[in-house]
Amino acid sequence: MEIINYPTSHISNAKKIAIGGFDGMHYAHKQVIKNADTILCIGIEYSNLTPFDLRDRHSDLSIIGIKLEDVKALTAKEFVEFLLKLFPNLDTIFVGYDFRFAKNREGNIKTLQKLSKKNIKTIDEVSLDNVPVHSKIIRNLLSKGNITLANKYLGFNYLIFGKQIKGQGLGSTNVFPTINIKAIGFHIPKFGVYETKTIINNEKYKSISFIGHRASTDNNFAIETHIINKNISHQDDLYIEIEFINFMRENVVFDNLESLKEQIEKDIFALN
Repeated sequence: MEIINYPTSHISNAKKIAIGGFDGMHYAHKQVIKNADTILCIGIEYSNLTPFDLRDRHSDLSIIGIKLEDVKALTAKEFVEFLLKLFPNLDTIFVGYDFRFAKNREGNIKTLQKLSKKNIKTIDEVSLDNVPVHSKIIRNLLSKGNITLANKYLGFNYLIFGKQIKGQGLGSTNVFPTINIKAIGFHIPKFGVYETKTIINNEKYKSISFIGHRASTDNNFAIETHIINKNISHQDDLYIEIEFINFMRENVVFDNLESLKEQIEKDIFALN
């Protein structure tokens, strides 16, 4: 996987490329890229569903990323010239039905065909259960806590990751031990408690995770995960991944830590 900045002297041997934002690498995106040999992602600085450095998990193809800021001022002609310079062996281009490019989005599929003189394959809008699959719809589902449907449209469990940070220290002594993480650049799901899987050093654990303001204690925002039947000690610079499986409940204000502990016990029991 590569990140290419324009202008560039980079040369790719790819013959069949898929062009798009591919900010989610979701079910519809897979239909655009499936017959390509290389993926060209444009606008990598704006994705918060599947950040650029996670996209190779969802495809075995070569992936090239370009910042939108580096190409958005190009005319349609200049963009195609850049494209042909980057891919001198180019034969076929796969794009979505609504593909636009260049300054002020002046370029469309017909423009791409005319200027490139390449074989253009257009993928129609993709739907599941008669619902069009788009990144905007998936983000909206995540914001509503509809993780099950969001995961269906993604084609995989939604995931965030971040560096472990120190929490309040209350969990290990008064409630249940939790791992706190700082996740940057992700679309944060609806605040609440989730059934999750937590990945640490490539090991996956059953867990319950909390997102939101700790209303029962300091009211600060937190992303915390409790690994069921396992205690993980704090490690500086440890990166944690959290896969979201199902929304369990809303964030609740408890009168005391004992009431909070009782609720977490009920949450854990519900998963067993």
